[in-house]
Amino acid sequence: MFLAIDAGNSNVVFGLYDETEKIWINQFRLETEESKLISQLSKKLPTYFLEHTINPSDISAIGFSSVAPEINATIKEFCENYFGIIPYTLNPKSYKKLPIKTLRPTEIGSDLMCNVMAAFTKTKKATLIIDFGTALTFTAVDGLGEILGINIAPGLKTAIKSLSATTSKLPEVALKLPKSALGKNTVHAIQAGVLYGYISLVKGMIDTIEKETQLQFHIIATGGLSSVLTPLEKVVQEIDKNLTLEGLRLITLENS
Repeated sequence: MFLAIDAGNSNVVFGLYDETEKIWINQFRLETEESKLISQLSKKLPTYFLEHTINPSDISAIGFSSVAPEINATIKEFCENYFGIIPYTLNPKSYKKLPIKTLRPTEIGSDLMCNVMAAFTKTKKATLIIDFGTALTFTAVDGLGEILGINIAPGLKTAIKSLSATTSKLPEVALKLPKSALGKNTVHAIQAGVLYGYISLVKGMIDTIEKETQLQFHIIATGGLSSVLTPLEKVVQEIDKNLTLEGLRLITLENS
């Protein structure tokens, strides 16, 4: 099995790919915060493997992507000790052999490169990837695999937490889309404002990017919150929660 480890700003996602069946079979998350991560790696991850009857020796290769450099050494050390494998870590040199191109390999996040690699490998045409994570990102790639540019906005959870943290009377609420865009109470009002606001943001951004590039994109959504905004199903062609992990696997294979 192939183990993909994607370290984001909020969570470290572990994904297991069955190389025989050619499918992603398991995915689990740990908190990125370094003090919590060390404890979780030593306790939760082995327990997870045990509960799913997965032996560490079943892992044949590990790909590691990270936008949180402060935890890189911790992850690598754990992989060497627990799996006996040194993970392949994505870096700007990883992209030289790929069918996708970026003008600034040192500036683009490895998670976004993974998204583009997986999406372009799948579609082979102009594609817009919308990643609903800590940040909400729009990454556009043309039909030749050239990354046209990236757009970054605060993610849904980031917006909710920011609203709560900077106002004394507004609570942090669950990310649940209400039936009405007009709130009947404080919780409903915040949910309506943020979630319906983001629906309009996404639709408007797609329209703006397509007008600017004069391209009609195949649109793929990914990220842990990609299924929250259900009205976007009409403008998004597909939702692939394993997109980043698949891109990480493909890039690791190209560099093996």
